[in-house]
Amino acid sequence: MIQSHGRALALAGLFVLALATVAAADDSLAAARDLYAAAAYEDALAVLNRLGRPAGGADQGRAIEQYRALCLLALGRAAEAEHAIETIVVAEPSYQPSDADSSPRVRSAFSEVRHRMLPGLIQQTYGETKAAFDRKEFAAAADGFTRILEMLADPDVGAAANAPPLSDVRTLASGFRELSATAAAPPPPAPPPPVPVVAEPPRPATPRIYSADDVDVVPPTVIRQTLPPFPLGPAPAGRGALAVVVDETGAVESAAMLVSMNAAYDRTLMDAARGWRYKPATLNGRPVKFRRIVQVSVVPSR
Repeated sequence: MIQSHGRALALAGLFVLALATVAAADDSLAAARDLYAAAAYEDALAVLNRLGRPAGGADQGRAIEQYRALCLLALGRAAEAEHAIETIVVAEPSYQPSDADSSPRVRSAFSEVRHRMLPGLIQQTYGETKAAFDRKEFAAAADGFTRILEMLADPDVGAAANAPPLSDVRTLASGFRELSATAAAPPPPAPPPPVPVVAEPPRPATPRIYSADDVDVVPPTVIRQTLPPFPLGPAPAGRGALAVVVDETGAVESAAMLVSMNAAYDRTLMDAARGWRYKPATLNGRPVKFRRIVQVSVVPSR
């Protein structure tokens, strides 16, 4: 009997441990969101409290505080909800929940907190930004004064923006923003040194390649032009044609098939053509390049 009781306690301990493991695995913003949607507000708050400092940056931190405020409002804990909203407003004064993401009740709660807090945050931001200006941190100061003017235009600030002390802050922020932007602007770059103009040497003209169409050119004459034997097998029907460019020395500069025989023999023929020799073509007695067409007709070797 004692053994059975001990076994039951051990199983109960394992069950509690398993539940704790599942709960730890579910400590995420998504889990809190699902619990809120299921009206499990206390459970959602517990998950949010366990999340601690968010790893997802400002956006996730704001979302955690927003869902904390939603849960607290749903539970009727208005003072705690207001404190959660204050945390969001201090971290990001310009943030307002969208119509798509929140109810009118939540938006109204945010608006009331922002209306109360923004005047003080504007003056605090002005003091910090003016200190940056005095330290000659002009780029940061320009951004800060711009942010102050944007906060003063926020609808939740309302008529307070047009009365002292916020109206004075607007005047000062406008003037200091211009001074900061001017001071932060980098000086114009020095003109680059003049680049010396170096005249390029004239490029040699590409030698013209003549052909049989040039009647005033004496074509090259053959010194050595031996066709390689065709390998054993059926010879292709018809004739092939090979174009060779004979340079000014009578050597073959390039060779290309115009009418193919077959792939293997074409390669053999073009390799052989590069060893052919000619007496070069001439124009008015001067050697010139010439494109010569060689007709190819072969029989298989035996």
